[in-house]
Amino acid sequence: MSKHGQGVKGVLDLTQGKPLPLIFKFSLPLVAGTIFQQLYSFVDTIMVGRLVGQGALAAVGTTYSLNFLILGFVQGCSVGFAIPLAKKIGARNREEFQHYFWNGCWLSIFLALALSFGSVGFSPFLLNMIQTPQEILAAANQYIQIILAGIPFSFLFNYGSAVLRAGGDSRRPTLFLVGSSVLNILLDYILIDWFQAEIAGAAWATVTAQGISGLLNFWWIFTKTDLLAHSKKQTSWSFHHIRVLAKVGLPMGFEYSVSALGAIVMQSAINSMGSLVIAGQTTGEKIRQMLTLPMESVGMAMATYAGQNEGAHKPNRILEGIRAGLTIQLIYCAVMWVLVFVGRQFMTDLVLGSDGGQAAAYSNQYLMIMSWLFFLHGSLMIVRNTLQGMGYSLQAVLSGLGEVTGRAVGSFAAVHGLGFVGIALANPFAWLLALVYCSIMVMIYLRPRLKTGKRKPDFQDNSIQAAS
Repeated sequence: MSKHGQGVKGVLDLTQGKPLPLIFKFSLPLVAGTIFQQLYSFVDTIMVGRLVGQGALAAVGTTYSLNFLILGFVQGCSVGFAIPLAKKIGARNREEFQHYFWNGCWLSIFLALALSFGSVGFSPFLLNMIQTPQEILAAANQYIQIILAGIPFSFLFNYGSAVLRAGGDSRRPTLFLVGSSVLNILLDYILIDWFQAEIAGAAWATVTAQGISGLLNFWWIFTKTDLLAHSKKQTSWSFHHIRVLAKVGLPMGFEYSVSALGAIVMQSAINSMGSLVIAGQTTGEKIRQMLTLPMESVGMAMATYAGQNEGAHKPNRILEGIRAGLTIQLIYCAVMWVLVFVGRQFMTDLVLGSDGGQAAAYSNQYLMIMSWLFFLHGSLMIVRNTLQGMGYSLQAVLSGLGEVTGRAVGSFAAVHGLGFVGIALANPFAWLLALVYCSIMVMIYLRPRLKTGKRKPDFQDNSIQAAS
């Protein structure tokens, strides 16, 4: 990847070849990684539920929306910071890639320290704001404070993974994630069962494993690829590159956080219904995440694919990629519906045991309702990540407002008569509103370029050099 278009060790070119097999191949390691990540999260839930108790499980569950609010911002920013890098891969511009990489590092360090120090002290206030029951408040606060203190490790992991994906390497971050996930499970057992660390042990296991995975990503970038060869001149702070990174990355971080505001409203409604509902919804949501996170991985692949083809000025390939991505998602959703229909009771029993009672009934109801509407989530991941890959991250933020509205409406309906069904419908309604908006925006931005071949990004970056 140079100014003259030569290839680079460790880089996969997504601007050539048939989109469907290319996206599918690039997605597979990401899907495997997210399945394994959710598997260890699922095991973490099982350990907390079985070894510590339903009260501890409810305490972890009630922190989910706060995790989503703050750590979602970290993940969104990291994905956004990598989009200019993917465009430079497509444009075969090594020097600019390196400028963006280093300035992404400096920006990530600043945000990680600011978020970590700023959020830990506010956790009791935030937990009270979402009406966390008093009997689980202390445990929930202990858990979330450790997770928030580990924000720098979260940035290390997410930014390192995003850089490798921008370069077309989806396999290596997955392998490192699998290794750290195994470590997380081992640490869970050691800290919870052997050292009786209870809920704090689960938090420390997560933070430690994430930090190790992040270090492995950066080790690979520096030692096993040519992405940063001869980059000493590009390590300095550049306001131009910081501005471009912030203009793409920060809106994507805010998009995750805006969506989380709806989750906070929803969590408040769940908390008002008592610990049994919290435990049942937490169980169902953990299983739901394990089943739908692979859809988000296909979306990540779509963002990289769209970014590289945007840099190479190939709008027709972006449209072909959307069709391919939707095909992959719809087939996957059909398979997951069958799995939920047949195995929801078994999966719920793994978490709560065979005597889960009313909490298990809530979990099964939640899963059955959600599985009918998985296709909304899968489709949203394709069109939203296409927008982000093309550089229109502000539109992704605005789509998050639709998610806030959807979750707020579902929560209101749950509290005012619809009950637990309203909680189960809140996320799908949020996906639907965001999907409609993102689909309209994709066609508005893509259609003129399909006719003229010209690009119209929402930030100005005149340094792109096309491959010769």
